[in-house]
Amino acid sequence: MSTSENLWVPSACTLPTVEQPLRVAEFDQLFARSVQSVRRVDPATLDLTIASTAEAETRDLARREIACCSFFTFDFLPADDALVLRIGVPVSATYTAVVDAVEARALTAQSGGQQSGGQRAGGQRAGGQRAGGQRM
Repeated sequence: MSTSENLWVPSACTLPTVEQPLRVAEFDQLFARSVQSVRRVDPATLDLTIASTAEAETRDLARREIACCSFFTFDFLPADDALVLRIGVPVSATYTAVVDAVEARALTAQSGGQQSGGQRAGGQRAGGQRAGGQRM
């Protein structure tokens, strides 16, 4: 996930610069339509509870994001009438800044454009099974 207007895009992202704003818009639209909750598990992990109706769209977007930003992991965890998208990155200042930016965008979209605080766990990684045993 990246955009030329944000300096948090790591050099590891291979998405062409002209496509970056389009990808960000896709994430913003998904977040606005489908994110039910945002929870920061630890500095390198973010859980987004997504409406189950958006599962196919979310999996497709995650697959395309990994193609250009291989530092991401996307795990899909079942939840009551929803799906938890667990976004992970390597623990480093560069990559945790990306998770910070994703969290901020998801919170802004979820609150209708108003920034709000997310839930943060005390550095403890939550457990769970990957849906289908796949790591995206």
